[in-house]
Amino acid sequence: MAQPALHRAHSAHSARRSPAAEGYRRRRPEDTALFRCVERHWPAFREQAEEQGGLPKFVVKEVEEYLRCGILEHGCLRLACCRCGFERLVGFSCKRRGFCPSCLGRRMTDSALHLVERVLPEVPLRQWVCSLPWRLRYLCGYDRKLCADVIGAFVNEVMRSLRRRAKRVFGLGSVAEAHTGAVCFVQRFDSALRLNVHGHVLSLDGVYLQMDDGALGFRALPAPTTAEVANVARRTALKVRKVLLRHGRSLEGLFEGASDASEDQPDDFAERQPALAACYGAALQGMGLFGERAGQPTLRLLRPELERAGEPVAEVMGFNVHAGLALDGHDRKRVERVCRYLGRPPIAQDRLRQLDNGRLRYTMKKPWKDGTVALDFEPLDLIARLCAMVPAPGFHMIRYYGLFSSHAKLRSEVVPDPPDDAPAPPPQQLHLFEDNDELRLVRKPWAWLVRHVFLEDVTVCPKCSGAMRWLEVATKPDDIARLLARQGLAPPPSPRPRAPPIGQLMLPFRPAG
Repeated sequence: MAQPALHRAHSAHSARRSPAAEGYRRRRPEDTALFRCVERHWPAFREQAEEQGGLPKFVVKEVEEYLRCGILEHGCLRLACCRCGFERLVGFSCKRRGFCPSCLGRRMTDSALHLVERVLPEVPLRQWVCSLPWRLRYLCGYDRKLCADVIGAFVNEVMRSLRRRAKRVFGLGSVAEAHTGAVCFVQRFDSALRLNVHGHVLSLDGVYLQMDDGALGFRALPAPTTAEVANVARRTALKVRKVLLRHGRSLEGLFEGASDASEDQPDDFAERQPALAACYGAALQGMGLFGERAGQPTLRLLRPELERAGEPVAEVMGFNVHAGLALDGHDRKRVERVCRYLGRPPIAQDRLRQLDNGRLRYTMKKPWKDGTVALDFEPLDLIARLCAMVPAPGFHMIRYYGLFSSHAKLRSEVVPDPPDDAPAPPPQQLHLFEDNDELRLVRKPWAWLVRHVFLEDVTVCPKCSGAMRWLEVATKPDDIARLLARQGLAPPPSPRPRAPPIGQLMLPFRPAG
């Protein structure tokens, strides 16, 4: 798709213009391989999807809002220093939660800080991971109620295992005396950008018990054995069977290991949304949908000499469970890093690049056991993978259980106290809080998160370290063009024709000849 005139002018002027100052620099999504691929091939992809019935509105909105995210031509904020008058423009975010690297990066950092500062206590923690059978991944991809119940069944079995082990180790009279909690991150992707709905659970590696003085005290448990992990996988499979029956789903073929176990099963979702179902099926099996690779596996770059050590794992009826990562709750930096990993965006832009033949190569962070180190996608196939990553509206990707749930009676005795250095509202927003001057934000502002991760502050002047204040919010085309021209990012807009004096008639003149 051709770039708008203002967009092309902005790119040309930005290429010639040197940075005004060191420090914060506006991100440039238009320079990334992901953005260029989606911008160029999205119209063709949507046209082909319309021939099959079209995509759901929430998927279309996700992609089109991504194409506006961070692009100054679609709206921007003008900031100016209170001391020296230095100005900069900041683009708007799409605030979507499907695949946008920037907005999901913000959610990742914000969620990690929230968990470390307000949810997870300074006690031992352990990560549990559950991968689902192939057919079940497809069903959980679009059925949000089924997905919530399946993930909930796994988390409940993890907490049940902790309580039963605590009863045996500490000689409790009942499992009800042991209290535990967990936070679950629902991920829809794997390292190959396939549709892989699975749960990463960060749970207490022990239980809280009622002490003699009435307060809760934490008691750590030894690491789970292979047999105990296998028992969690087995009980999860049995519990999910009951969940499927309750949802009216057929059990035939659901617990087989083959990825094509769903071919002979009736698919009501494919009848309602054939285009999105095709994206799900291709993303699930790692197949191409378009071009010469249609119906064939994605091209892989192999280095067979690379090997990886195996990890302890238990698999029962297609449910793959492992709990190999233990964390010291006192190491808050590491806990935050793990939380950020669990809530990370599906695509790392620095590992995606466009090849000379038009394909896009996505390099793995770690090689597979068979030596795969990169995947080559056709542009339309990559967009199909992006559509499969978009979660259904209203589905919570981070879920709280046990002591960490909002309705838990003992939650206040377990979670840490809020930090004293909670950020205050920005000065230009103080008028929104006139009734309560002591009000503080519950979540960190975006500028604070950028400073926390990248050590760069958009609200501080890079020249004199003065405070940057909001001067103007531009959402209309004329205002946007004026601000871009003011910053030298686009040519000045054409002057508007003067309005005729009142009472004077303006007649059109036709050139002679």
